[in-house]
Amino acid sequence: MANQQPLRIKSISEFHQFRNLTKPEHPLVSVYNFEDLKHLNEEEPRSLMLDFYSIALKRGANAKMKYGQQEYDFKEGVLLFLSPGQVFSIEGNAELQHTGWSLLIHPDFLWNTPLAKKIKQYEYFGYSVHEALHLSDKEEKMIINIIKNIQQEYQSNIDKFSQEVIIAQIELLLTYAERFYNRQFITRKISNHQILARLENLLEEYFSTNTLAKNGLPTVHYIAETLHVTPNYLSVLLKTLTGQSTQQHIHDKLIEKAKEKLSTTNLSISEIAYELGFEHQQSFSKLFKTKTTVSPLEFRQSFN
Repeated sequence: MANQQPLRIKSISEFHQFRNLTKPEHPLVSVYNFEDLKHLNEEEPRSLMLDFYSIALKRGANAKMKYGQQEYDFKEGVLLFLSPGQVFSIEGNAELQHTGWSLLIHPDFLWNTPLAKKIKQYEYFGYSVHEALHLSDKEEKMIINIIKNIQQEYQSNIDKFSQEVIIAQIELLLTYAERFYNRQFITRKISNHQILARLENLLEEYFSTNTLAKNGLPTVHYIAETLHVTPNYLSVLLKTLTGQSTQQHIHDKLIEKAKEKLSTTNLSISEIAYELGFEHQQSFSKLFKTKTTVSPLEFRQSFN
């Protein structure tokens, strides 16, 4: 029976050995083709945790991949980003028949370069598998050309410029990925608008019940989890489509409900603050004035 505990793989060399690949030509950066992977042994761990970055393009997979509790069926070509410490697993046919490639980058390769810090700012490394990047044929060719450049560079004679050239290619790949994700948010209007509609319904239901007084304002993590997306993905999606973050959407709904109560009820400011999930009236009044430029009392008096 397969081991249920994730197998931690600390180095790229160890990964190559685990997957029966030839020894990597560079200890800190590697590109391998999925066609070179051997079939999965039924007894080997299917759940892995890598201590390095992985950027993979998969096409035609007959297996499913899990990232956390989310599952994605690779029927289409997608680009997937994993950062060190993330657990993922592969399920399905032991004979892996998909095509594509994977770029492995150990954090030590980025040490003492601007990319060491910048790579952590690319939010798509925190996306779930089902939020992977779909590429057009043109986009895929651009990415593959960059991968080939990286591969050719570390396969050549290493000199003092090698790391700098490879780093530049990796950064170019990540920049294109950011552009393509932005395009995906805009072009996949139906699914993205469904997320917006579900967000609106979720906030409306949350603010229309006693959940607000009981649990306080919903957190970004709660909203994202309920919508089955990651917090980073939701915030970037909303920022792209509406110009506002998830937190701003939550606050907008709060102010909308506050205005409704201030203009249609005789509840005191402190009672309204409590119903909206605030322990202290001052916190509510401060947020209301920040968002509207007037205090709750001034807003109420404008109706008299």
